[in-house]
Amino acid sequence: MTTVTTTELWCDRCGESATATAHAACASARELEPPRFCPGCRRRMKVQVLPVGWSAICVEHGEVRG
Repeated sequence: MTTVTTTELWCDRCGESATATAHAACASARELEPPRFCPGCRRRMKVQVLPVGWSAICVEHGEVRG
């Protein structure tokens, strides 16, 4: 079994490489919005927004709440 590890992180709002360009608009939007992409694997996450917060689930890395 081969294990692949990556050190590159992804923007959790747009899904693009976090180091390729500045993500000022993404950082600004993330103050009000939940993440849409997993920053570890770039998969689209299942997001649920509730009146008391939000939860985002990646099938590979689990759940994040805010």
